[in-house]
Amino acid sequence: MAKLIAKTPLDGMAVLTIGTVSIEEVDLGVLTSVAPYVDQASDAGAALKSAHGMAWPAPNRATGKEGARAIWFGRDMVLLAGPAPDASLATHAALTDQSDAWCAVQVSGAGAEDVLARLVPVDVGFARFKRGHTARTQIQHMNGSVTRVGTDTFVLMVFRSMAGTLLHDLRRAMESVAARG
Repeated sequence: MAKLIAKTPLDGMAVLTIGTVSIEEVDLGVLTSVAPYVDQASDAGAALKSAHGMAWPAPNRATGKEGARAIWFGRDMVLLAGPAPDASLATHAALTDQSDAWCAVQVSGAGAEDVLARLVPVDVGFARFKRGHTARTQIQHMNGSVTRVGTDTFVLMVFRSMAGTLLHDLRRAMESVAARG
């Protein structure tokens, strides 16, 4: 019988640096969508705060920190990234494991905003898109999520099946930005 070997979406790619921007695949831990039941949103938020120490994020925001984040993922939906969800959340929300469904990369460096400007129809400039801001948006032609986690650092997520396309599109945008400088 064949042995199956688990692989990350980008198969453990090495850090790629072009110009002042680097990308690397990141492991966000367990990914769980948390969707409150009808009239349970405030209770789900309280359970999230009690169990994981982070507030329910407002639209287009993320709470928590590296290793344990709650990322707004759409109307009445949060993606818990990092820890396995506490059982108390299931009382107030539907929990769905999304761990194998997403590819996550970190884009960092002085030109990260310029790279994303070529791929994302959202103003990710620091004046408007500060640390803790997030958007469910298009990344080139893919549905995805962009979250600023530092001054010049973003986490991008796309469906796992689009991992290679994301890498290709990021590489081209990085080359274009580097060629300008």
